[in-house]
Amino acid sequence: MDLGLADRVFILTGASRGLGLATAQALIDDGARVVISSRDADKIADAIDQLGAENAVGVTADLTDPDAPRELVDTATERFGRLDGALISVGGPAPGTAASMSDDQWRAAFETVFLGSVRAVRTFASALPEGGAIGLVLSTSVKAPLTGLGLSNGLRPGLAMAAKDMADEYGPRGIRVLGIMPGRFMTDRNRELFQLTGDPATAAAEVSEKIPVRRIGEPSEFGRVAAFLLSPAASYITGCVVPVDGGSLRAL
Repeated sequence: MDLGLADRVFILTGASRGLGLATAQALIDDGARVVISSRDADKIADAIDQLGAENAVGVTADLTDPDAPRELVDTATERFGRLDGALISVGGPAPGTAASMSDDQWRAAFETVFLGSVRAVRTFASALPEGGAIGLVLSTSVKAPLTGLGLSNGLRPGLAMAAKDMADEYGPRGIRVLGIMPGRFMTDRNRELFQLTGDPATAAAEVSEKIPVRRIGEPSEFGRVAAFLLSPAASYITGCVVPVDGGSLRAL
């Protein structure tokens, strides 16, 4: 299937590894070029080595910085001459129940998870032509609370609804806005968490048993779905949240 991605250019935040990096690779595999960002300069350099400098450029940036989204837009247009879409991902907030989080923790999470993402959508949308698309990497906490992740449970559903509102606003300009809800994937972060249990094989097996397809996803499986949703092939999909979770989410 031709996704229509040849020569298109996308910004991907938080994409030096994991699901963002997998999406960048999927986009490049279908002919696109990418600008990726992360707060870690060394990880950005490693990611560019993997993706290829002819197809990708990296920027060290933090979405809590109001100037970061514009810097990414300028990099895309200066390096590749255009911008066609974006995938916005930020690091998960600190674990803990909603009631146990302090005011400062709530404010910090809001700045990162919510406001930083909304600001990025606004900035990217202002630079996109008709046919552009913006995806936000959310969480299954949009539909059902996750134990011990109170900040995510509080902020991700609100961000999903803000994306819905922005899809309504930008739709007449031919710009799509949507959310993607990943389940459990075998990212470096999850490998680290499994190692901390002292028995990573058992920990991974226990997680797998709770997933209907009985396995943890590979990042490339998320990347291919995200690349499709950002592509012209998905031109009538907007204002929704799409689960990529092996059937884990029990809500429709």
